[in-house]
Amino acid sequence: MDHPSSSTYEIAQVCLLAGKIMLENGGETYRVEDTMTRVAHAFGIPNAHSFVTPTGIIFSIDGPEQTTRLIRISERSTDLRKVTVVNAVSRRISQGELTVSEAYQLLGQIDAASPGYPIWVKIFAAALASGCFLIMFNGSWNDFIPAFLAGGVGLSFLIYFHRLVPIKFFAEFLASLLIGTMAFLFLKIGLGHDLDTIIIGSVMPLVPGLLITNAVRDLMAGHFVSGLSKGAEAFLTAFAIGAGIAFVLSFYTGEGILG
Repeated sequence: MDHPSSSTYEIAQVCLLAGKIMLENGGETYRVEDTMTRVAHAFGIPNAHSFVTPTGIIFSIDGPEQTTRLIRISERSTDLRKVTVVNAVSRRISQGELTVSEAYQLLGQIDAASPGYPIWVKIFAAALASGCFLIMFNGSWNDFIPAFLAGGVGLSFLIYFHRLVPIKFFAEFLASLLIGTMAFLFLKIGLGHDLDTIIIGSVMPLVPGLLITNAVRDLMAGHFVSGLSKGAEAFLTAFAIGAGIAFVLSFYTGEGILG
């Protein structure tokens, strides 16, 4: 579908906004590049090129009105609903149902929309998942409540630490440190029985599962820069979580609880 009235700058704006939303909310690198290229092609620009990394997007359009844009991605989270909605908008663009201005307006609304679930729902879901993970790892139902409480408190403090201290991996370390401390205290007061399964179940909501999955998928798609960088981020996040738990275990070993 050709849009002679739309400038290449406006089309580039639509493509970049679509890519930005997807990348900031957990979309894979190859999916972001494919979506941007398809949107540009649907708007009558076949010679569009994009290069996406976890921290930035470069988008270029060849031709008489050559345009090259770069945007920086500083914050990333997980909201796969936004990724799905952007994919739906991209399909509507490919089918010729949206103009450039309409697409930009829709994408702007998606970008400005608040997360799909309030924080208390996320905390409750993390707490419930922690208890369920404890059962999956052959834990006792007697330890369900300690894992439930430690997992919920751990995620709530992770969210708080992320807002308080803008140092990456530090929040994960402090949250896991808190989870390990709570598990030890539950064991000491007699509320918990198996320290290992309580800790394992409680830290599972902190594990960077989406990062690991996206890193593998990007590597399989040939995006080695993004795959390796996401893999390194996942490794450092897991290391921070493990370091927090290891600190608690090493500090309290002298109490005789682990023996």
